[in-house]
Amino acid sequence: MTIGIDKIGFATSQYVLKLQDLAEARGIDPEKLSKGLLLKELSIAPLTEDIVTLAASASDSILTEQERQEIDMVIVATESGIDQSKAAAVFVHGLLGIQPFARSFEIKEACYGATAALHYAKLHVENSPESKVLVIASDIAKYGMNTPGEPTQGAGAIAMLISKDPRILIFNEDNVAQTRDVMDFWRPNYSTTPYVNGLYSTQQYLDSLKTTWLEYQKRYQLTLDDFAAVCFHLPYPKLALKGLKKIMDKSLPQEQQDQLKENFEKSILYSQKVGNIYTGSLFLGLLSLLENSDNLKAGDKIALFSYGSGAVAEIFSASLVPGYEKQLSQTRLEELDQRQALSVEEYEHIFFAEAELDAEGNASFSGYEDQNFALAEIAEHQRKYIKVEKSS
Repeated sequence: MTIGIDKIGFATSQYVLKLQDLAEARGIDPEKLSKGLLLKELSIAPLTEDIVTLAASASDSILTEQERQEIDMVIVATESGIDQSKAAAVFVHGLLGIQPFARSFEIKEACYGATAALHYAKLHVENSPESKVLVIASDIAKYGMNTPGEPTQGAGAIAMLISKDPRILIFNEDNVAQTRDVMDFWRPNYSTTPYVNGLYSTQQYLDSLKTTWLEYQKRYQLTLDDFAAVCFHLPYPKLALKGLKKIMDKSLPQEQQDQLKENFEKSILYSQKVGNIYTGSLFLGLLSLLENSDNLKAGDKIALFSYGSGAVAEIFSASLVPGYEKQLSQTRLEELDQRQALSVEEYEHIFFAEAELDAEGNASFSGYEDQNFALAEIAEHQRKYIKVEKSS
């Protein structure tokens, strides 16, 4: 029995901030962002769009009514939790109309959580082969204005349907994980934005990649020669490029080195236009690779490097299934270009707005007509979500 990713969906917000505009407003050389980070645009989420609405939109775009009856587990991986007790997965389960006898829960470990969720989903399908698991990585990366992290914000969700006999990718039995107790990036409960030790975090990312890759090679006798592409966690694409250079085997034939570099360029296209989506960044890179590369074929192996600050890293691989391209979109880049561009002033107003609750914990919202799902109100401190009815 093979197990893997049967479908992949993606959702982001309807607003976009051009980093050229942000650079000018902040007095930064635009090339510091376009070349120094390899970023171009950021998705900006309003108050009515959060990890629940993004997760529901990404999932709704791929699920049939039959699959909603077959799914018996919903896992949301996030570091942008909206409640300390109730899992975002429970809200999503309800919004999607998934059958009631399903487990729904949340996983957190910085940007690594979705990788852990995939492993858990795989074990579940191994135990119950007729099961289908919905794994969603949904996050909104938020930093303070005029901080070093401001150009690496973003918003989005990746939904993956995990099943036996998948139609996109088969998981290989070759996971290697590493944990180290470090403080490179963290967000205490009392803070709305994270604390970041930027240089230290970069060092931890690259060293975790190097040491996990060496252990992976030792355990499975695999080298870069065995892979058509490598996907990386993408807090910003330039860091992943440093990672590729760190593990690049110069003894590989130049043609293969060129293919790995070309596929890396394809894997960052979406992130360059969306920004950092934390738990989903690795899988947004995977989706970008699959939908834009023209040199992949069935049977090719793709290596994936997951990293979550704090820190947990993991390397694993998956193999392409014949006909995988039929499950993918060919218009994603064009759709991203249809987002509404914001001025820097509009971005600051939208992105840093907070719900204003009255004494009873109530607030109502509007302006979400263009969303698929929305946070419509907070009633007595309870978040109320709706599926937005579109006028014909």
